[in-house]
Amino acid sequence: QVQVVESGGGSVQPGGSLRLSCAASGNIFSIRVMGWYRQAPGKQRELVALITIYGRTTLANSVKGRFTISSDNAKNPVFLQMNGLKPEATAVYSCHAATTGGDYWGPGTPVTVSS
Repeated sequence: QVQVVESGGGSVQPGGSLRLSCAASGNIFSIRVMGWYRQAPGKQRELVALITIYGRTTLANSVKGRFTISSDNAKNPVFLQMNGLKPEATAVYSCHAATTGGDYWGPGTPVTVSS
């Protein structure tokens, strides 16, 4: 099994930046992809960014050019650098680990973008 825990959420003004971190523990050698998702109030959860164990990244079109996903070794920890934040980025951000044994989610960390 794998456990993932997020940190770094908070409140920021529009145009500001936040850096989220996701730490995985347990059978981390089974991890194949790490990802960030978000769910805004009243909306479905959506993909924000992914990074594979080979370091290949994918970003949602809505965050390209402003968000960056990175990792020291493409697995753990995984960071989401969010720049130029907009009010519509307000959501609970969750870390996801896709492993050879299944999918694991963190509890989420809230991000609020408001003036």
